[in-house]
Amino acid sequence: MVIEKFGIYLAPLDPTVGVEMGKTRPVLVISPDEMSRTVRTVIIAPMTSTRKKFPYRVNCVVDGREGQIALDQMRALDRVRFIRRLGTLDKATAARVTATLAELFK
Repeated sequence: MVIEKFGIYLAPLDPTVGVEMGKTRPVLVISPDEMSRTVRTVIIAPMTSTRKKFPYRVNCVVDGREGQIALDQMRALDRVRFIRRLGTLDKATAARVTATLAELFK
């Protein structure tokens, strides 16, 4: 499977520890394409339908469902966890994700 930046994929996140997001859920790839092609791990942010007013959550709509991209829960996954591609993030939301990441790592 080709894994691309701002692609949305279904992936299992268990096992987890503490307050980490778990279960099988949509995840957004945030690592650069070059990284995804050359190493086995991919940096992702889990997506959730639960909306919270956290500064590092980005609102989104995917397949008509409102939710959030949880940039406060980023982690690296081995590419074998990816089950299937669900779609691609729209350009406006991708720009908000990029801006939020820049703010996070300022």
